[in-house]
Amino acid sequence: MKFDDILERVGEFGFYQKRLYLILCIPAITVGCLMMMLVYTTHTPAHRCKIPGYDNDTYLEQNENHRQLINWSIPLPEDPHSVLKYDRCHVIQRDESNVTRLVKCSEWVYDRSVFEETFTSKVNLVCDDAMKTSHAQMVFYFGVLSGNVVLGYLSDMVGRKKVLVMSAFLQVVSATSVAFVSDFYLFVVLNFIVGVACHGVFMPASVLSVEFTGPSKRVMTGIPIHMFFTVGLLYLAGVGALVRNWQYLQLAVAVPCVVYVLYWWVIPESPRWLLTQGRLEEAEEIVQRIAKVNGVKVKGNLIVGEKIDIPKGEKIWHVFGYRVLFIRALILFFNWIVIAMDYYGVTMHIGNLGGDFYLNQFILAIVEFPAKISTMVLLNRIGRQKLHFLIMIIGGAALLCTIFPVLYGKEELSSLTLVLSIIGKMGSAAAFGVIYIYTAELYPTVVRNGAMGTSSCVARFGGMAAPYIASTSDYVSGKFGQALPLVIFGGSSVMAGILTLFLPETLHRKLPETIQDGIEFGKKKHDISTFDVTLETSKPSGVNNSSCEAAEL
Repeated sequence: MKFDDILERVGEFGFYQKRLYLILCIPAITVGCLMMMLVYTTHTPAHRCKIPGYDNDTYLEQNENHRQLINWSIPLPEDPHSVLKYDRCHVIQRDESNVTRLVKCSEWVYDRSVFEETFTSKVNLVCDDAMKTSHAQMVFYFGVLSGNVVLGYLSDMVGRKKVLVMSAFLQVVSATSVAFVSDFYLFVVLNFIVGVACHGVFMPASVLSVEFTGPSKRVMTGIPIHMFFTVGLLYLAGVGALVRNWQYLQLAVAVPCVVYVLYWWVIPESPRWLLTQGRLEEAEEIVQRIAKVNGVKVKGNLIVGEKIDIPKGEKIWHVFGYRVLFIRALILFFNWIVIAMDYYGVTMHIGNLGGDFYLNQFILAIVEFPAKISTMVLLNRIGRQKLHFLIMIIGGAALLCTIFPVLYGKEELSSLTLVLSIIGKMGSAAAFGVIYIYTAELYPTVVRNGAMGTSSCVARFGGMAAPYIASTSDYVSGKFGQALPLVIFGGSSVMAGILTLFLPETLHRKLPETIQDGIEFGKKKHDISTFDVTLETSKPSGVNNSSCEAAEL
């Protein structure tokens, strides 16, 4: 007997699981905030050099004052401030020999219309130090990658519940501490820890929600938890617009994390994990509690004294020894990287497109709801391969098309650029849901768990590349520089979508169980399964699932 058979007896998604699922979804709100927090805290406001000798200088100071305060020794343009306006890193000085030269400035004034203060403006991460903001974001996503690897294996060793609570404590301490630092390197280290903790919280929560749910109901829990992630993005945009200060915003997200530490007394350990550890009595107690809350009468024991099948998995590197599986893995890895890169990169770059910063962020977040709902509706209608192909092509084409309103349009076409960017963001948000399920169904059962964890790890490289691509507009002048990041994102998406056509369809197919099944999968006509299998067959009963965390992270 498999553990899924037990869940079918006590209720696959009864009141007990629904209540637990809601509790486990709440941390996704905070994780969503923290995953995008650096877009706000390291936002670079419009800025220019501070006028030498003028203590009360502000970004919006009148140009007439500049004429009086700067000792210009060259003919002034019609706008005497234009040199400073277009060269934000230098001031003009005249030496004793009456020779004028550009000198790097050491003080700046910032536009405070979007933020009263960000960490970037506080420690002057501009000009020669501008790349440090991208470094900080890269290190954060490397922390997410590290958390995925280290805490994934740790949750298999000590349990999902312990890792979740431990990570929650680490999260609240590190995220709160970030708000009080003024040293760049300490800021980076603390955000690295926040990135590690984010996966340590979300990963066990997502795994627990799956492991407590029966086979025919897991599609219901696979994607909706990501919508709570989106709620976090909406919260971040709303609170950011109200406080407009990076420290207050950081605290508004970090302090509520203390609630998740209390989960030690609220949530149970995974009975599947307890079975793998031979702790049958504890697993039996939890299963009996599920049956009682769900209103199911059970006679006798369901686990203790029964023979429970706990299959063992193979290692992911076994896949790479076979050409067809190796090529298939490379295509999937590339898609994971591109989706993560587009998802975070478009959000990072949207601040460079003009318009209201907070409104743009809010719109980019709220469009994820229809993207994910449509994914759930269409997955079993048009198939995984076709749906993923269409999503990647449409989203990528929209991002590529932004080059036309940016290069050839005027200010009134900025709204069109925003709309195209939103379509691109919707594509990456929808693709996350598809690629998670598609990947799980393409890999054989014996390596599926490791394959999902490896795919998610690979996706972090896309997240680490995103800030550098988004910042290319700072180093390529003119309108083309403004369009370049979106062109890179869009071209990558189109390429990833085309490569998907080389993958087999999995809809209504019996999924591969062994390595040999995986090699033959897609080469010959498969029997149509009598059961519409998605996530329910992607994780065999008893196999550890700690690496199968939500793709959006």
